[in-house]
Amino acid sequence: MFGLGLPEIIVIVLVVAVLFFGGGKIVDLARSLGRVTGEFKKGKKEVEEELKKITREDTNIKDGSV
Repeated sequence: MFGLGLPEIIVIVLVVAVLFFGGGKIVDLARSLGRVTGEFKKGKKEVEEELKKITREDTNIKDGSV
C-alpha cells in the first residue's frame, strides 16, 4: 500500500487520531480500551475454568468415580 510498512501506517493513524480527537480524548479512549481488554481476559478465564470443571465432571461420570 503506497510503499508504507506497518510502523508508518500506525504512526499516521495515531497522528490523525490525535488531530481528530485531541490529546485528552485519546487518553480516555486508551483507558477504556484497557478496561475492556481486562474484562475480556477475565471473562475468557472464567469460561476456560468452567469448561475444565465440566470436563472433569464428565470424566468422573464416565469412570464411575462419582
